[in-house]
Amino acid sequence: MESLDYRERRGQLEAYFDRTAAETWARLTSDAPLGRVRSTVREGRDAMRARLLSWLPADLRGRRLLDAGCGTGALAAEAAARGAEVVAVDLAGSLVELARQRNTEAGPGSIEFRTGDMLEPGLGDFDHVVAMDSLIHYEAPDMVRMLGKLAAHCRESILFTFAPWTPLLGAMHAAGRLFPRADRAPSIEPVRPVSLSLQLVGWGPLAAWAPVRSERVARGFYISHAMELSRS
Repeated sequence: MESLDYRERRGQLEAYFDRTAAETWARLTSDAPLGRVRSTVREGRDAMRARLLSWLPADLRGRRLLDAGCGTGALAAEAAARGAEVVAVDLAGSLVELARQRNTEAGPGSIEFRTGDMLEPGLGDFDHVVAMDSLIHYEAPDMVRMLGKLAAHCRESILFTFAPWTPLLGAMHAAGRLFPRADRAPSIEPVRPVSLSLQLVGWGPLAAWAPVRSERVARGFYISHAMELSRS
């Protein structure tokens, strides 16, 4: 059963990315000039996407991949170019529509863009699941439960990212809670990597899975930590 916190946060994310931040994210994920802060975020996201793609097989023909929280579809497009059959899903319909407009050629693979919840069982089963920066707004217990639901429909690997706890990020998170602002994105939830690994290992729905590698990407104002889970 979904927790109330999860449902509330999902609703906040849908409202923010579908309306408040749609234009900002369209610009961030384009080639348009950016200010110093957002330029580092773009650079960091590009580096993280490249890292996650490097953990997938070079040849994805015959493989089915879920891009969970696809945004404007950059990762989905690169996976399809390797031959994957990609289902790309996001809560924000405006971003999904932009992804469709930007990615009309899928190469040897295919992309099916959908608006909705990445945990929807009706999406089917997959060989690989990638959730890049789409779990960072959830607290660790909800994140673990979400990974368990994704694992139930995945055969080989789950690649995901989270916001690693640092003193600076922890302070920023606390300040954000003290001084809320109406147009601010739902807060990022810092997670300690060791604590997250301990929660993942041996937990029922993830008992057959194990962390096999992890890596942090930091570019200015962008800090994210990637982890790969594989069937053990």
